[in-house]
Amino acid sequence: MYTTKKVRVMVLAAAVMTALPAASFGAVNVAIGISVNTPPPPLPVYEQPPIPAAGYIWTPGYWAWGSEGYYWVPGVWVMPPTAGVLWTPGYWGWSGGAYLFHAGYWGPHIGFYGGVNYGYGYTGHGYEGGYWRNGAFAYNRSVNNIRITNVTNVYNKTVVVNNVNRVSYNGGNGGLRVQESASEHVAFNEHHFQPTSNQMAHEQAMHADRGQLASVNHGRPQTMAMSTVNERREVQQQRVANGVRSGQLTPRETQHVENREANINQQVRADRQANGGHLTQQEHQQVNREQNHVNEQIHNEKHNEQHNEQHNEQHNEPHSR
Repeated sequence: MYTTKKVRVMVLAAAVMTALPAASFGAVNVAIGISVNTPPPPLPVYEQPPIPAAGYIWTPGYWAWGSEGYYWVPGVWVMPPTAGVLWTPGYWGWSGGAYLFHAGYWGPHIGFYGGVNYGYGYTGHGYEGGYWRNGAFAYNRSVNNIRITNVTNVYNKTVVVNNVNRVSYNGGNGGLRVQESASEHVAFNEHHFQPTSNQMAHEQAMHADRGQLASVNHGRPQTMAMSTVNERREVQQQRVANGVRSGQLTPRETQHVENREANINQQVRADRQANGGHLTQQEHQQVNREQNHVNEQIHNEKHNEQHNEQHNEQHNEPHSR
């Protein structure tokens, strides 16, 4: 189990990140957010889901910090904020006696991300998963899961990674000993974009899902990767199915969850029809809130039987005299 002895809030809280304007900014990823006295767990091993459509760029999963400790934010394909930019992943680094989180950002070149080997093109330095060519993104088939036929801007380049490990942080006890290169320093000071609203909503949704907590999953997150941010419906359906098979969800509880899912799906369809096939940012946030409630409901109802059994055992125990 991963435990934390002490937590210090540093400079800006996570909520401030979501309040930043969706405009370009400079070097704001310097240890903002929080610092923690214990390192994040090792990176879990997972398979990259297939790309949903041309134009998406893979953003690797990472350990974030919340009120109950480390939680896993699944890797996901996302649309970049504009053409010509690449994603520099965030990372945890040891500094000043604590582990500080350096937020990820979009920019024309890949900056320093602690030497962490996130996989799928993020080898610890740079990005080998693709590049921009004539306004379109070209994908390296050797590191990306390209299965659909309408993604044709592809190439093959073998990527060799030495000293593969699952260490998820830089510096400190057991951390990576990698320093920023000159080119990464230049990239850090370039014109940047903050994470998109979809990326921020993705992290917030995972914060609300107890199955992502390291203290609950012991380093094996319930959901490790997603095809898109809006894939949560399918993930929740699988959780319901698992609960039915294991007997943790009764037929009545299953029907209750299914009804809430159906209502959310109906709401999404109505909103899309009203907005030319798209959801507004406010509607995205509303759907995320409702999905969070469903997540919590699934978790609570899957544990009802266990709690009831413990309650009955306590009341059925003979009283001592």
